[in-house]
Parts: sequence; structure tokens; C-alpha cells
Amino acid sequence: MPDGQHAWNRAGMWDAYFAVVLAATLLIVVSTSGPVTARTVAAISLAATVPLYLLLGRPAISAGQDTRRGTIYVICVIVLIVIAQTQDSASSWVLFAACPQCFMGMALPRAIAGVVALNVTPVVVAVTSIHHDPGAIGVVLGTVALALAFSIVFGTWIVKIIEQSRERAQLIARLEAAQAELADLSRQAGTLAERQRLAGEIHDTIAQGLTSIVMLLQAADGEIGADPPEARRHVGLAAQTARESLAEARVMVATLTPAHLEGGPLYEALGRLTDRIGAELGITARFEVCGPARPLPASAEVVLLRAAQEALANVRKHARAADVLVTLSYQPQAVRLDIRDDGAGFDPEQVSGGYGLRGMRSRILQVGGSLLVRARPGAGTSLSVEVPG
Repeated sequence: MPDGQHAWNRAGMWDAYFAVVLAATLLIVVSTSGPVTARTVAAISLAATVPLYLLLGRPAISAGQDTRRGTIYVICVIVLIVIAQTQDSASSWVLFAACPQCFMGMALPRAIAGVVALNVTPVVVAVTSIHHDPGAIGVVLGTVALALAFSIVFGTWIVKIIEQSRERAQLIARLEAAQAELADLSRQAGTLAERQRLAGEIHDTIAQGLTSIVMLLQAADGEIGADPPEARRHVGLAAQTARESLAEARVMVATLTPAHLEGGPLYEALGRLTDRIGAELGITARFEVCGPARPLPASAEVVLLRAAQEALANVRKHARAADVLVTLSYQPQAVRLDIRDDGAGFDPEQVSGGYGLRGMRSRILQVGGSLLVRARPGAGTSLSVEVPG
């Protein structure tokens, strides 16, 4: 509901009510037995309220506020109705429509003053003509009393409707503002989540691939003169890693599944990762599958793959291990990935900073999984990831 438009006005009922009361009053005026001139002036004055209402009153009432235009409209209506009342007392029937307009166009104190002004004229006219028509004063006073009572009750109701409509409009405006703020916060949260996702993707793919390439090229550089075949092998592994990293980057841009998972099921991708780490480091690297393999949700497969990439990258950079075992276990309600090495190990309490384990844990928690890391300096590292699936 636009601000200022109250329910009574929007329903169109006031227009119909005003038209019916005015038409009935005009019919009464033209049907009375008074002087033709007086009845004509009264009818013209009453009819003049129609264009006044359309041009000034209707917009003022539609604003639903105590505006200067509403006050001017009510004053003009009072003048026209007073002229009609002085010519024909039957014109007072229009007060049943005019009095409520006072409450709709002005504030309550001025509205009451307007209602009194509309009802004073018929009383004055009746008093001045009491010698000619003693019975008229009773009829006029009764009509005025009825009009005042009706105006007070009806006007109070209208004021309450307008106040409730304004409050409702303000509430709707606040709700719309809150929705806009919530949408903005949601966009910000979505942007932050996407940044974190991209940070994880870059860390788990491109950054690890570049690290592997650097290490392989450094190894090849040291073996160019002493062992050319081994140097060529390291260069070949670096080239293969570069191609895989490029494929991952292209897939990331296209927002598709990881390139490792496009060529086959999860266990095959993990097997290739395990074989590659063994070839790069020249160590024993084994991969095992326990239980019958089955398709998993894409989110679960991505989490397990990224966890394996991170764990094996840590083996490459820090472990100095001679033996690595990667096990993928398909359980009834979950899938567990275990990666164990016999390397240098570390103290988990001393690990701080970096994206690795923190990013891995964040990914796992997003799919309702769990991460367990067991390590001791000099005693190797064991990492277990379990996700529903």
C-alpha cells in the first residue's frame, strides 16, 4: 500500500457513498415545495461540490494526510453547503457525506470544528424562522443531532482506519527495507563464500600443481649432469603435472567438477594421485579400496578428492616419507578416506596459519563430514576423512 493511501479510500467505497448521499440530497431539494429560485441556488451549490471534490477533495483525501489542500477543500465545501442550507433546509441531508470528509481531509481538532460549522447554519436558519414555522426547529434540531452523532461515530472510525493503514504502510516499508538489507547481507555472504571456495580450489589445484612442478624441476636441475635419464623423468613428470593443473584451471573457470573426476569414478582418481606422488618422490605409494564401490554425491567426491590432494601435497613438501598408504573405505552409511605415511610427522598443536588443514576442515564440515589428524614428530602422520554417502 503506498504511503498515505488508506484502506477506506483505496476500496472506492467513499466515492460511491458520497455520490449516493449527494444524489439523494439533490433529489430531495428539487422535490420540495419551496421557492424555485431558492431550490435552484441550493441545487447548484450542492452540484458545485462535485467538480470541487474531483479536482481538490479526492486528491487531498487520497493523500491520507492533514494537508493544506485538504483544509482548503473542506472550507470550500462548508461555504457551498452553507449557501445551500440558507436557501433550502433540505440541503442539510448532504451533511451525512460532508461531515466524514472533514475527518478524512483534516486533523481531528480542525475536523470537529468543520463539522460544527456545517451544523450551525441549519440551527441558525431554524431559529430565525421560528415565528413562521414553529415546528421546523424540532425537525432541524433532530436532523442536526443525528448528523452530529453519525459524524462523530463515523469520523472516529475513519480516523482509526487511516491511522491503522498508515501504521501498516510504515510496517510494510520497514519490512521491505529489512528484506533489502537481508538480501544485501546474503549477497555479501555469498560473495565471501565464493571467495573462500575459490581460495580452496586454487590452493588444492593450481598452487599444489605449481609446487610440484617447482620441486620436480629443481630435482631435474640437480640431475642434468649426473643422471640425465632421471632428469628427463622429472621433467616429464613436471610437464604432466603442468598439463593436469592447466586442465584443473580450465575446469575451475567453467565451474564444472574437478578434472580428475571427469575421467572416471573417485577411486580411479585417487589411484592416479597416489601413483603420481610415488613416481614424483620415488617412494612406495599404495592405494586400496575396501568394500564395494558406489556412486557418491558430487559434493562428497569433491571433498574426498581435495582432502587427498592436500594430504599428499603435505607428504611431498614436509613428510620425507618412504611409504604412503591411501585407503578408500565404502561403509554402509558413509565413506572414509585414510592416508598414512611413515614420515617426519609433526605436532598438531604447533600448526598455525596456512590454508591447508583449515581449508580442508571447512570443506568437510560443509558436507556434514569429520576430519581426524593423528601425528607425532618422528612417527609419521595419519589423516582420516569421513563423509556421509
